Amino acid sequence: MTAAARRDPEPHPLALGASPAVIRQRLVPDDAARFVAAYEAALNDARTSLDLAGVHELVERWRGIAILQTDPAAYRRTIRRSAELATGQPSPEQEPLDVTTTKAGL
Repeated sequence: MTAAARRDPEPHPLALGASPAVIRQRLVPDDAARFVAAYEAALNDARTSLDLAGVHELVERWRGIAILQTDPAAYRRTIRRSAELATGQPSPEQEPLDVTTTKAGL
């Protein structure tokens, strides 16, 4: 077996340890903007507290959202279902995602 054949496959870009830049790139545009704002705020807090735990928690939470968004249709269905559970009312498929996300309380 050659060294090339033994090489491990490339990890998924959103695997544990994904960079904030990769996470931002994989988010829908509205969420990418929200992520950048939250990330900058977490960095500012870390500058004051000298504690990166909040930054790491934020990046990991948004990494999970980016993973969910790798299948946009499934993500929209999940958000619609969450909004329906939160409001008790159906959410139309054509409703803008940010409206449905707000209804879902996310």
